[in-house]
Amino acid sequence: MFEELTDRITTIFRKLAGRGKLTHSNIRDALRDVRRALLESDVNYKVARHFVRSVEEEALGEKVIESITPSQQFVKIVHDKLVELLGGEPARFELHGKLPLSVMLAGLQGSGKTTVAGKLALFLKQKGYNPLLVAADVHRPAAPKQLAKLGEMLNLPTVMPEKDETALQVTKRGFDLAKKNGYDVVLLDTAGRLQIDAEMMDEIKQLKKQFSPTKTVLVLDAMTGQEAVSVAEMFDEALNVDGFVLTKLDGDARGGAALSIREVVGKPIFFVGTGEKLDRFEPFYPDRMANRILGMGDVVTLVEKAQKSYDEKEAKRLERKLRRQEFTLEDFLFQIKKIKEMGTIDELLAMIPGMSKKLKGVTFDEKELAHIEAIINSMTPKERRCLEIIDGSRRKRIAKGSGTSVQMVNKLLKDFKIMKKMMKTIPKMPKIRGFPLH
Repeated sequence: MFEELTDRITTIFRKLAGRGKLTHSNIRDALRDVRRALLESDVNYKVARHFVRSVEEEALGEKVIESITPSQQFVKIVHDKLVELLGGEPARFELHGKLPLSVMLAGLQGSGKTTVAGKLALFLKQKGYNPLLVAADVHRPAAPKQLAKLGEMLNLPTVMPEKDETALQVTKRGFDLAKKNGYDVVLLDTAGRLQIDAEMMDEIKQLKKQFSPTKTVLVLDAMTGQEAVSVAEMFDEALNVDGFVLTKLDGDARGGAALSIREVVGKPIFFVGTGEKLDRFEPFYPDRMANRILGMGDVVTLVEKAQKSYDEKEAKRLERKLRRQEFTLEDFLFQIKKIKEMGTIDELLAMIPGMSKKLKGVTFDEKELAHIEAIINSMTPKERRCLEIIDGSRRKRIAKGSGTSVQMVNKLLKDFKIMKKMMKTIPKMPKIRGFPLH
């Protein structure tokens, strides 16, 4: 995410770092470039202008000009102002009030609203809530079916609309069921449209008026840029939304919507969607997002992802096996699956400070991991534990079973043997906040 903006900003910073001393003139030149970078990233022009002015007011003070490290001081000011632009402190998504609590999701068709209902259900379930899904889109048969499928995946009930039932009627049944059966949060997936229209707004206004949801959340497609900000303004005027979820942020290389929405609408971003899977859903942290935009990485999120996928006992067991050279292809397959749970390799490396700059232009083929998984899965348990028994005929069988080639099987076996030898020579790994790095 934000690749284009990050590239432009880091280039500006590098130019400043090359100057022994900063002057009013080169600071203004840098800020002119920053403003251009923001506009080219589809940031609202008023937001870009206000941001640059606020940075300029502070950067042109003697504190920066006369400091020992002027370029670093300038970067810090830009970082702090960017955090402020994104909302400052993270907006806590807290639900309080009379049970059942409720969240009404609104948005245009195609914004990913129904998927967000599933993602939010998983998030709340992991927090100890017992959610109920309600399909209040009575206009598109596909939407309730999609929501029901997500509910099935999460082992959560979905209240579906019956024939000729209105959105108000199916929602009432949902609330009644929640009260009767002890569901503490009702997640209401309302109807989306291809564009904002009076009928859509009237229906959703009635839902809000009658059921007074605990939170009203607008789901926005980050890839629509400034259009997303315009949609947010219109929905907020009609519904007085509590905040936003930005979807498809993983596919948005520019980031205009994320950088504009808080400043323009004055409401926080609660969550961001970073992929199709239900667990690709993160609370929005302005400081972490600013770090990513400025190419500073996001180690905190990386460690949090790692801690979700690993437990300390398992990490210690694997460390012992590595040192004794008892690490097998079964262990290797387990590690690959854990890495994939955390995200793509490109995403994970981008969270390491400075890594995106070092790997600029380098891409990692996720298909290679899929091939490795297929090869290992085509082996017998004995073959995974004892590579020495894998002769020519076994290699042919493994290649055929995995849909790969004998050459690919040979390469995996060779690379794995080299890796085992290297692992034995590595000293004991350090820890980051309790997470062993392996």
